[in-house]
Amino acid sequence: MSSTSKKNQHIDSFLLFLQLEKGLTKNTLNAYTNDCQSLCNWSKSTIDKSVLELNRSDIERYVSYMQSLDLSASSINRKLSAFKSFFTFLQKKKLIKASPISNFPGPKKTKPLPKSISLADVTTLIQAPDQDSFIGIRDRAMLELLYATGVRISELINLEYANIDLARSAIKVMGKGRKERMIPFGDNALIWLQRYIDYRRENNLSLSSRDFFISQKGSRITRIGFWQRVKLYLVQCDLPEDISPHTLRHGFATHLLNNGADLRSVQMLLGHSDLSTTQIYTHIAKHRLGEMVKKHHPRG
Repeated sequence: MSSTSKKNQHIDSFLLFLQLEKGLTKNTLNAYTNDCQSLCNWSKSTIDKSVLELNRSDIERYVSYMQSLDLSASSINRKLSAFKSFFTFLQKKKLIKASPISNFPGPKKTKPLPKSISLADVTTLIQAPDQDSFIGIRDRAMLELLYATGVRISELINLEYANIDLARSAIKVMGKGRKERMIPFGDNALIWLQRYIDYRRENNLSLSSRDFFISQKGSRITRIGFWQRVKLYLVQCDLPEDISPHTLRHGFATHLLNNGADLRSVQMLLGHSDLSTTQIYTHIAKHRLGEMVKKHHPRG
């Protein structure tokens, strides 16, 4: 029997085992077939070994090969999971003494950088709402406060009158883990918060409600309701539609760091329990600075 037929026989036996013992779906079985077949083909054509002869260094070489194909870390780890099952099966069948992939660490997944936003786009978005209607004034106040404080969307929509101190230009929010924090804000946010409050008082809009940001019906505005308003403004201003309310939180942090704020202060403002979570924004800042140099330096 040729090595090729043996190779296919091992895979076929493995897939039959998965189908009968594990009850995997057809799509999963097809993925396992393709992954194992690709490994077998590579091992025979590149290092002239059968799949039964592979060792740990061979697997490392194959991972490097997959990385050279620009496969993502998640795709490679999925394939490695299939290989681990395959070699465990071969070991149980006593076709190999030990699995070459036992305790094999896959490539670490790199977290994508949060999408930031330019100051020009922030200004365009914030100025989009109609400044003469209740909804427009409310949306302007929400956008101003969102960018001025970097609060999470849940923290913004859950604000109550008692959480806002106009005299000190600060808000109190309840963050993750029910941790309270005070966040200062600037003059622009103060102006629009005051306009929003004045409009509600002058028009007697649900003054008995403890909720600060409300709908026209007087109930607390929802996350989805606010997101829909933001999408409307993005279309209206021809801004990228992948901008979200959360993008303003990223912009808040990135713009502070770009302008000299220290990491610990930004951590406190964002309500991050771990500094490493905040450090992602330093990568954004460095990335944007690198792009700026390449774009504007005469020999970039």
